[in-house]
Amino acid sequence: MSALLLITDDLQRGQRLARSLGSRGLCHVHDLYEDKLPPQQFDLIVSDVEALTSDAVIRLRRALAQVRTEGLPYLFLAHGNAARAEAQARLLGASATANLQQMLSALDQLQGAPIPHSARATAAEARRFFQEALFSGGAITPDVADAGTDLVVRAVSESGVYDWVRAVRQFDDATHQHCLIVAALAAAFSGALGLRVTDRHRLTRAALLHDVGKIHVSIEILNKPGRLTHAELAVMRTHAALGHAMLVESAFDDELLAAVRSHHEMLDGTGYPDGLRGWEIPDFVRLVTVCDVYGALIERRPYRAPMAGAKAYSILDGMAGRLDGDLVRAFRPIAAAFDPSLRKAAHDQAAHAAHIR
Repeated sequence: MSALLLITDDLQRGQRLARSLGSRGLCHVHDLYEDKLPPQQFDLIVSDVEALTSDAVIRLRRALAQVRTEGLPYLFLAHGNAARAEAQARLLGASATANLQQMLSALDQLQGAPIPHSARATAAEARRFFQEALFSGGAITPDVADAGTDLVVRAVSESGVYDWVRAVRQFDDATHQHCLIVAALAAAFSGALGLRVTDRHRLTRAALLHDVGKIHVSIEILNKPGRLTHAELAVMRTHAALGHAMLVESAFDDELLAAVRSHHEMLDGTGYPDGLRGWEIPDFVRLVTVCDVYGALIERRPYRAPMAGAKAYSILDGMAGRLDGDLVRAFRPIAAAFDPSLRKAAHDQAAHAAHIR
């Protein structure tokens, strides 16, 4: 049974909430204005703070810093204005935001099965690698990229793509989260396709570096909670060409450079930066693009909550004519790791295929 920490500014309300959680875990109710925090470890944190004064925010931030470990999910329970609550939740690094009506559903989504310690540990190691090696402003060399790629491939092999992606999704930095998720999806996808170890490494490395150009896009644009303006969208779309320019003199192969520059190209010519279409987009790039699109859909973004696995795959499947349909169908077993209904459908499909042989 999981252990839940509920931080509240109203003990009576917090105790009522704890009772309503029932069988979801052992719940410890902590008074926000009590300085001493419980020493035990928790599997989930919920904040229930209605009066978010400056003092309350400082206290909540201090409490989270003491008890929240890397990858530990945190639900921000919203009171009042939803937009203001969402902004406060982002500042506090919440994994998800919910009102009272949405709380139980949000908790179920966050809790699920506990994230294994090994997945949390390798995800934390990968995050440090991103901060210190890839996004530190230093030169990105093939050797540096290979070290990060080996880390991701090892993590996915040991923990499975589902648990490792769940651990990575707890990160509050959207760009780090996205690159690591897309790399994990690429590692799993290439394995499912039966690619050789060297080819699996090459695809995962390209996925890991595909958005490196975003280092040149401002945080205000990357983390904007609402729709981007035309001017902001134009700046955002420079990241593909900027990433290519960053790596082109660093002894990376043409295949990887193409993935970095062209992962937003679409088969119908509506993508960017070069408006490529059909045969102009190599299969290697198409593989990265499928992982990129699915990864973006299942992630928490500043402007929306993460999408359920089945819904994300239905959108991917609905992009016929823009994405490679054969690759999207081949990706279904990877998407099935994130949704029980897809797992059943994939199992039934495999059983049917075996029967007709």
